[in-house]
Amino acid sequence: MAHRIPPTARICPACDGFASVAITLGGRDTHGHLRTITAHCPACHGTGTARRVRLQEVNS
Repeated sequence: MAHRIPPTARICPACDGFASVAITLGGRDTHGHLRTITAHCPACHGTGTARRVRLQEVNS
């Protein structure tokens, strides 16, 4: 009986799966909260996975 091998994870090569990060802007606001912004990976748009690419045959 053949065992099925699960498909490999499609992790984004640009961010290694860490698609969104919080970057501190330095300092705190008047309430004492740390000011941060969220940055997303430009390659995968914050999903952490890479698209599957199919090669198309070119008929000459």
